[in-house]
Amino acid sequence: METRIAHPDREREPDRSKSAREAVFVLVVEPDAGLRAQVQALVAEEGHHCETAGTPEQAATLLQLQRYDVVMSRLDGNPDGVLSDLARDLVENRKDSILIVMTDREEPREVRLGLELGAFGFLSRPINAHELAFVLRNALRQRRLQQEGRAFSHRMQQEVMRQTKELLNTIQRLERTEMRIRRSQEETIYRLARAAEYRDSETGLHLQRMSQYSAILARKSGLDLERAELVRIASPMHDIGKIGIADTILYKNGKHSPEEFEEMKQHARIGNEILTGSHSELLDLAALIAWTHHEKFDGSGYPRGLAGPAIPFEGRVVTIADVFDALTSKRVYKPAFPVEEAMRMMNEGRAKHFDPGLLDLFWDAMDQVLDVRERFKDPEPH
Repeated sequence: METRIAHPDREREPDRSKSAREAVFVLVVEPDAGLRAQVQALVAEEGHHCETAGTPEQAATLLQLQRYDVVMSRLDGNPDGVLSDLARDLVENRKDSILIVMTDREEPREVRLGLELGAFGFLSRPINAHELAFVLRNALRQRRLQQEGRAFSHRMQQEVMRQTKELLNTIQRLERTEMRIRRSQEETIYRLARAAEYRDSETGLHLQRMSQYSAILARKSGLDLERAELVRIASPMHDIGKIGIADTILYKNGKHSPEEFEEMKQHARIGNEILTGSHSELLDLAALIAWTHHEKFDGSGYPRGLAGPAIPFEGRVVTIADVFDALTSKRVYKPAFPVEEAMRMMNEGRAKHFDPGLLDLFWDAMDQVLDVRERFKDPEPH
């Protein structure tokens, strides 16, 4: 069938007023030389750069050398469908080119194949200048919208990545700041506890040992790592209230009178009053421990005579850790008892002084306890 052209056979130079950024490069693949020249002229009239190829081989060579925004081709060029394969290759290799199919309306096979290949538009043969302009502009508009969508998506992805990175950096800075604050809090608590301890007869490493014992027992009982760490840091403040006890009572040689002992017991209340009322979870816990570490499981302790589960968990934990270290450490008024003897003595206080379940867990963790005892051993006197 003879190809008919619906536009005069003339070629025009591309519109030079268009910026290089707006320039569109079009490749026309068409075996009919007359039709090929006419389509090239119409494309140039729209202000675009246009090159042509008469065979699939020429088209393949040009596609390797140049990126084209639009490929205009018909799909029935050869009986073996080589041109169809060329168009299919454009799609399957995800090349960023618009495919416009020049087709005969009487060939539905070409339309189906074009749709399968993702064609942006179709041009009926014979070619109409107005239809070509409309299809080409519409295809370029769709392509521009797609490109803008992809660019927007890329910008959003980059922005999300940037903000995520900033968020991670902020979190890391906050974590470092929190760590510095936590260390500062721990150092402050320890030094305040040492101040109280200097007014007593206990040794310098008692605080480290009993706080480590407390954390071991807290973890053994199922407390999460963060809370167990709070117990470790807060527990050295258990006797901070001794700051408020008179020297004549605190340093008395020999047994206290009932009145003096009542005064001595006030250190638990004083410690709670010193530490309570802050906005710090750590100091609140320290206040709770100071107030409850002298309570006994059977209700015979002080200052409130709490019993069993009414005694806060952390207070029951620190009671065991504190007494164990006191029994196994040397004091001016007593020798250090062997571990086995200390265990026997504490077992006598089972369900009386100590929570029996926690006491069993403490014995189960004795390997860890003894490791701490070895690491924080009191120095030998010179």
